[in-house]
Amino acid sequence: MIRPRHRIAAAVGALAAVTTVVACGSDTAGSGAQAGPPQPGGTLRYGLSGAPTCSDPAQSGTNQTIYVARQIVDSLTDQDPKTGAITPWLAKSWEVSPDAKVFTFKLADGVTFSDGTALTADSVRDTFDAVVKLGAAKAQLGASYLTGYVGTTAVDKLTARVEFSAPNAQFLQASSTTQLGILAQSTNAKPAEARCAGDNIGSGPFTYASYKQDTSVTLAKRAGYNWGSAVFGHQGEAYLDRIEFTVVPESGVRTGSLASGQLDAVSDALPQDAPQIEAVGGRILSTSNPGTPFGFQVNVTRGPLRDPAVRQALLPAIDRKQLVETVLGPQFKPATSSLASATPAYLDQSARLAYEPAKAKSILDQAGWVLGADGVRAKNGERLSFAVTFSQVFAGNQAILELVQQQLRQVGVDLKLDLVSTPEAITRQNTHDIDAGYGNTTRADGDILRTSFGLAGRNITARGPIPQLDETLDKQLATSDPAARAELIGSAQRQVLDNGLLIPTVELSQAVGAAAHTQDLKFEASARLQFFDTWLSGH
Repeated sequence: MIRPRHRIAAAVGALAAVTTVVACGSDTAGSGAQAGPPQPGGTLRYGLSGAPTCSDPAQSGTNQTIYVARQIVDSLTDQDPKTGAITPWLAKSWEVSPDAKVFTFKLADGVTFSDGTALTADSVRDTFDAVVKLGAAKAQLGASYLTGYVGTTAVDKLTARVEFSAPNAQFLQASSTTQLGILAQSTNAKPAEARCAGDNIGSGPFTYASYKQDTSVTLAKRAGYNWGSAVFGHQGEAYLDRIEFTVVPESGVRTGSLASGQLDAVSDALPQDAPQIEAVGGRILSTSNPGTPFGFQVNVTRGPLRDPAVRQALLPAIDRKQLVETVLGPQFKPATSSLASATPAYLDQSARLAYEPAKAKSILDQAGWVLGADGVRAKNGERLSFAVTFSQVFAGNQAILELVQQQLRQVGVDLKLDLVSTPEAITRQNTHDIDAGYGNTTRADGDILRTSFGLAGRNITARGPIPQLDETLDKQLATSDPAARAELIGSAQRQVLDNGLLIPTVELSQAVGAAAHTQDLKFEASARLQFFDTWLSGH
């Protein structure tokens, strides 16, 4: 048994966003072919690398939180991890108005929440109304997906019409996310804090059986579940009887517990963990996250980062290949754009992000940043020094930033590391009380650039108007044609780099360790785990 001293809260780190993605190269824990047909029953014991921040799907933001919350809530739609196509789930079909302002969903009949109440169009309205009421402070992602929300009308019992004040082309994909999963009225009526207590009522294949903040979560199979997504590998109830999530922050302890049979699967399996996991017949499963890659989200109003030349110099000053090879290993990729390569409409900008320290020095020289005797540049009495605020949302963050710190020092930049808790990191970024934040946001839609960097979005860089970028971000939201919208998202990727709003470093990948008997542990489109098809052989 894992000793209690290991069940401590982890700094679950910066907003790792959410939604779906085209998870290219995804892997699953066994196809079950050699283990025989799936065997129902059993309890899967899973080691989380950090504590869930809240049990409420609408308020979920980190990977470890979503791994849990996704299992208790269904969404109107789903997204195929292989193709990126939006597919039916609670909604059997839908229509989108030509101006992308009105979305009409026809719901499946006979769906119930775990408290016995029926899914109706009112449930959709109450859920979305509640997300808007929670607001961006609590439901950062869900609220951003509902920008311009006018309201939801119950046309009839099973028809919900969702209206926006302006075109919102990203909303159909947003309807597949955990944050917009449909909840029962008993949950929607609660205030934000009460929704984090572990008694949320959804229509999903599992329910909360126990929720101990910072320690453990137990889910139980929902009896009678029979309305799974079209993407799922089987219909009917989930195979597992229970899932026991335990918070185990230390990577070595997670790996040892998996190897010794105390856990059946674990989060954030690092490259050095592979030999121990594979020695007992286990494997590491990995898939790339879509959305924005890890990087410096700079505050353009503070310190030397006010200077556009400094921001441009940082782009070629970082050796991203070295970050991957030194810290992360083969499951990870260097960032090559302001969107991760698994994101639809991704545009390769690797030439812009090539490691060229001489170019970085030249940009700084021309901008008047003079190298001092201590190896740090200065201009008009101001040192080229800034802090990056981060949390351990991902196990490799600190090691990556320490290496970046060394790389930037070589071109005369003094980078200071500011490690804080996840809540503090989020609060300080929301109030722009940082020089730069470090994080990523997972979503399989290029609109993540608008929600992160747009003036009407989170505007995490505290920027003022940039007419060309603002126009591009607004146009893609109003464009329903996929090809035309992809072209606009490509332009937005270039413009984010042109203005130095994001200094990308590496793409996030999910790396999960799974025991030999853990079968069909799958990544869904957002690179998060789907336990519905998972089963245990020989239990």
